[in-house]
Amino acid sequence: MTTYLITGAAGLLGQLVIDHLAQRVAKDDIIALVRSDAQKAAFESKGIATRYGDYDKPETLIESLQGVDRLLLISGSAIGERVRQHGNVIKAAKQAGVGHIAYTSILRADVSSMGLAVEHKATEEIIQASGIAYALLRNGWYTENMVMGLEQDLEMGQHFGAAGMGQFSTASRNDYAEAAAIVLATDGHAGKTYELAGDAAFGWADYAATVSKAKGTAVTFVNIPEETLKEALVGAGLPEGFAGLLADSDAKAAEGWLFDDSKTLSGLLGRDTATLASIL
Repeated sequence: MTTYLITGAAGLLGQLVIDHLAQRVAKDDIIALVRSDAQKAAFESKGIATRYGDYDKPETLIESLQGVDRLLLISGSAIGERVRQHGNVIKAAKQAGVGHIAYTSILRADVSSMGLAVEHKATEEIIQASGIAYALLRNGWYTENMVMGLEQDLEMGQHFGAAGMGQFSTASRNDYAEAAAIVLATDGHAGKTYELAGDAAFGWADYAATVSKAKGTAVTFVNIPEETLKEALVGAGLPEGFAGLLADSDAKAAEGWLFDDSKTLSGLLGRDTATLASIL
């Protein structure tokens, strides 16, 4: 029997990973790491066992990881705190004797100039130094990220970005979740690094054209400087640090950091990745 534990299980990605994993292994072998009674109840209603664990409370992690063979460490959302938090999980995994860690990173984290890659690179290095067998799942941009401002784009008839002609090889959250479940549930992934991205790349101008066709409302792409995009995001209510990272990511896409044509993801899935049009 192999025991699987998913951190960040109550998040959008974590829930999908567990759904896909439950199609490949026995539900009784899956554990969802949760932080509240409500999350616990939600998973147990689906027949999934839970354990309490908090990235900021190492003592809870050591106990929750006991007896776990394969761990999926889903990166946290507290930007600026993630290296410390992830380090807590990895240290606890080593103490608990976890046999394998899969980690959700970002495309080419070891060399990327994106601000968002910094914490991922550091986490990868901690995992590699731990001595625990690992697989690095370097996820590209989520298509869902691209459509977050869809209603505003439709209302204004414009999408503002700083990526210029840059291409995004996006995939759906469901695609990344299924890939994670496959890597967890099957053998042969130890020591592997997977650059995961969608099959069909597109730029913001392509996005605008696809939205226009799908929704019947004309939308055009307007390229603006990175700093202007950051100011707009702050004006929309985002914290300055997070707005800066999003603007940086858009600008770095112009340099190719969110493009990948290896089709590694669809190779793992055994099918094409979801298209932007299908997500819309």
